[in-house]
Amino acid sequence: MRICDQIDPFNLDRRQWELCMLALTVILTLAVGMALLMYPTALSNDLIVSGTTKRKIFFGFCALSLLLVGYFLDRQIVITQLRRRVVAIRHEASVDLLASLPGLDFFRDRLTMEHRRAVSTHLPLSLLVVQLKPSPQLPDKEEIDAAFGDAAKALISKLRAEDSIYLFRPGLFAIVLPGMDRGIVHRISTRFTEGLDDASGANTRFLFDLHLFSYPEDVSTAREMEEAARSFFPLKRREAQKVEAAGTTPRTADCPPSR
Repeated sequence: MRICDQIDPFNLDRRQWELCMLALTVILTLAVGMALLMYPTALSNDLIVSGTTKRKIFFGFCALSLLLVGYFLDRQIVITQLRRRVVAIRHEASVDLLASLPGLDFFRDRLTMEHRRAVSTHLPLSLLVVQLKPSPQLPDKEEIDAAFGDAAKALISKLRAEDSIYLFRPGLFAIVLPGMDRGIVHRISTRFTEGLDDASGANTRFLFDLHLFSYPEDVSTAREMEEAARSFFPLKRREAQKVEAAGTTPRTADCPPSR
């Protein structure tokens, strides 16, 4: 029976529809078969039950069968509407969460402030860039938004009080980690990896990469750290041609283990 347990999560809607049609067919078959078997008896004379009583029983059974089929169809419509509503609510919650995250301007101000503090206190400063790539099997944009929203929740739950997270574009997050050098971030990167694995789920709704930049190991100024983060932005066609002509690519740092 293990064959029946191997269910593709992306085919749940199709399997539900197949089950609905199978149950509906079975109910209709039983109802029609019973009606055909009762029809000769209902329309013939019998010593036990005669007259209109048999006809009332026969037509009552037919009406009951129709009510049962109608109720089944009504329940299926309600379940489908509820599932669509749940998907819509998840999409709205994910969109609201992503919209509430600060963007590049806030990131630039916070990074400049944290870099000045790191320079004055001689403490390290790290930047973790998280890239998400949605699975090609996701059906539509709403599912992608929900997956990215779950990823943002997972990242936020792993942050300290002094950490901050920013959204550059859909699927590209930046996390500022004051007081952490490269070695510490490498050791705690498993927290972010585990959270993103849980958010991705068993059906792998998205893939992700973690890229780490640290002061003073990798960069020496806040401008360099910002440019390192901006290197993950999609290049415009003209910029891509310049980079290709120059034979260079945006500089990136080593990244901790990622999925």
